[in-house]
Amino acid sequence: MKSSSIKTYTVKEATIKLMQFCAYRERTHNEVEEKLKSMNMIPEAQEQIIMHLMQENFLNEERFAKSFARGKFRIKKWGKRRIINELKIRGISPRNIQTGLKEISETDYMATFHEISEKKWRTLKETSVIKKKKKLADYLQYRGWENHLIFEKANELVKPDD
Repeated sequence: MKSSSIKTYTVKEATIKLMQFCAYRERTHNEVEEKLKSMNMIPEAQEQIIMHLMQENFLNEERFAKSFARGKFRIKKWGKRRIINELKIRGISPRNIQTGLKEISETDYMATFHEISEKKWRTLKETSVIKKKKKLADYLQYRGWENHLIFEKANELVKPDD
């Protein structure tokens, strides 16, 4: 008969494992807590390890928010509304969310918005202008762009001959 043994870690082993976990990419406090729970660490040990990670700068929520905002904007072309919502879901504080958003320059933000709006508009195969505007708006809203920008851009893209 085989007994099911649960892997146990000393605080030192768990700390090293979590340092590697955080060094791989930026992590949130929630991700670290979940990882520690999955390692069956007691609450006192979890607290001790999290404090160590923060003191050694392996765990930094502000840095996570900045990195997340930059990455999702540059790579996925998300708008600020989507970035804010995703950071809230991850338990990031409002102060750190605002700090993260400062990583996106207004010039880059608007240039990206115009670029993806115009590209999407050109690729829509809709003949009805109303339906085409709706599809564009849905696309941009899903990606988290602000409604006032979407509305202005949709009206701007409609040519008088459409």
